Amino acid sequence: MRKLYLILAGIIITFQCLAQFGGKRSYQFLNVPASARMAALGAVNVSLADRDVNFFFSNPALVTDSLAGVGSAGYTFYVGDIGQAAFAYTHDFKSAGTISFGVQHVGYGEIQGYDATGIETGSFKSGETALVVSKSHTAGAFTLGVNVKGVFSSIAGYRSSAVLADIGGTFRHPNQDLTVGLVFKNMGWVVSDYSESSETKIPVDVQAGVTFKPKHMPIRLSVAAYNLVNPGDAYDNPDEEDDDVGTLGKVMQHVNFGAEILFHKNVNVLLGYNVLKQTELKTENHGGGITFGASFRIKAFDIAISRTGYNVSQASYGFTVAADLNKMIFKKRTL
Repeated sequence: MRKLYLILAGIIITFQCLAQFGGKRSYQFLNVPASARMAALGAVNVSLADRDVNFFFSNPALVTDSLAGVGSAGYTFYVGDIGQAAFAYTHDFKSAGTISFGVQHVGYGEIQGYDATGIETGSFKSGETALVVSKSHTAGAFTLGVNVKGVFSSIAGYRSSAVLADIGGTFRHPNQDLTVGLVFKNMGWVVSDYSESSETKIPVDVQAGVTFKPKHMPIRLSVAAYNLVNPGDAYDNPDEEDDDVGTLGKVMQHVNFGAEILFHKNVNVLLGYNVLKQTELKTENHGGGITFGASFRIKAFDIAISRTGYNVSQASYGFTVAADLNKMIFKKRTL
């Protein structure tokens, strides 16, 4: 069972930017970007805060009361029949203030099972889900936020659950278009394990980043550092025995770059580059690591699309639609 779970975790690790160096921890789907916009920016965001309600999945301090009433739904198509669905909504409660809710579900499709001797035992379906409740508070230039997550995993009839939390903060410069972010992710405990012999490890992480828009340039740049709880970890290609990773290479494998080209207030082109992903997927004829997409605002709707390439012929495609329900349903009504 343990080997099977590591294989499934490895699928998601390979297929997205946030590889955790060999599948050392469980619940890795929590590190998969929950929206197309996030995927197009390289999959790691700690400091970019604007109209995207999905950003609280990455840092709870990135969504405030300015997004109250905004809902979002999206789907990501991976290779085979693996896919991820994500939903997010932020509401302004009269008594409790603004609270965000999210659901992130990854389905691994139909998987062929085998026993210890290699004989087929039939196929099965597996998946993992996170239910997220988020709250943030702003005081001056600082915002502090907390996510509480219920995590549920089902693999071939084996089930595990956990209660985790993210604590994040941002600082927005009062005069410059500059935001700095810091988040402690996936802290908590396992409620129930897959089996008595399982040793589920939570994917705890620390991430830090900065987003800056030059005053007279139509571009917004973001840089994020992640997997800071294991600063010495690095991916070293086993096929290149004489090509050891140096200090600079180890540092860069913890860095993600994202950029938005602001063509119009309603149209942005998104680019991302993740050094670790490029290193892991590099072949003689192709190198991964580069992601791209676009976002469009059409009246009350925000639409984002993304493409993340793995090799010459395979890629994942994300699609997210968000809507300001205040303009459509609630009419700024609070509960």
